[in-house]
Amino acid sequence: MPKPQLISPISSGLPSFLDSERIKRLDQLEGADVAIIGVPYGVPYDVAGMRSPSAPAPSAVRAASRRFTRYLGHYDFDLGGPLFNDRDVRIVDCGDVFMQSGDFAGNASRTEQVVRTIRAHGAVPIILGGDHAIPIPVMRAYDDVGSMAVIQLDAHIDWRHEVNGVTEGLSSPMRRASELSHVGGMAQFGIRGTGSAGKGDVDAALAYGSRLVMAEQIHDQGVASVLDQIPDASSYYVTFDIDGLDPSIAPGVNTPSPGGLTYFQAARLIEAVIQRGKLVGLDIVEIVPDNDVGDMTSFNTARLVLFTIGALAHAGQIGR
Repeated sequence: MPKPQLISPISSGLPSFLDSERIKRLDQLEGADVAIIGVPYGVPYDVAGMRSPSAPAPSAVRAASRRFTRYLGHYDFDLGGPLFNDRDVRIVDCGDVFMQSGDFAGNASRTEQVVRTIRAHGAVPIILGGDHAIPIPVMRAYDDVGSMAVIQLDAHIDWRHEVNGVTEGLSSPMRRASELSHVGGMAQFGIRGTGSAGKGDVDAALAYGSRLVMAEQIHDQGVASVLDQIPDASSYYVTFDIDGLDPSIAPGVNTPSPGGLTYFQAARLIEAVIQRGKLVGLDIVEIVPDNDVGDMTSFNTARLVLFTIGALAHAGQIGR
């Protein structure tokens, strides 16, 4: 019996992330340090949301990343040295998880299987969403790491138990993460404004022990003042809803909220996590290309992914 299809390789004529090596099968991952994987789906709350507005985002981020390809061997002033710290870093692009319209359980299962396979080959998965439902199956793929801390950058706490009877949608990833036995700590940075959370959701997050860090505190006191909110752990997973950034630099989202993080605030938070322990995965979700202005959101997302890869190399976590 043939194996089920798990990925859809990038079509000929479309760019990979950073024009990196494309793989057509997951057994080609051997020796990869970082594996880019698109998850271009969402879990809708009603019929109107059957096609996620974030479905085109992985392709948009890949296209935007091409602006950086000529500089990969150059000095990066944000990192204080050569971008990859003079290390040989192998980045591969796996294309997208194979999606079937309306098969939400199957899409989630394939996403989990792909992330497990990437990890089994020793690569760090970097996931391009898709909406904020996708970290739910992704984080399930880390049940072998022991105790993993989850770090969220977002305007919203995403702690709803359900919306319209849907328990694994974009308003629930942090609640679902809190229920995983291998998640041992949580901090949520950039919180502000209003969203889907009610008082009961906030109370539940605090009762669990999640550390809620307001965007205003980061602006007023600086990133250094909140780094002690990162829980101690040996492994970290970062989930980044791009509406955590200020809409002046990330307008291409569903729910823009003023007062968001700057590029440097987000970058330094990610860098601090990497300096604290092993980064085992990153997702960036909720980019809506149709709402973008001059591809600014996709461009800044691509730069943050590139910065993360560089920070991993500078920390000695990838490359040789």
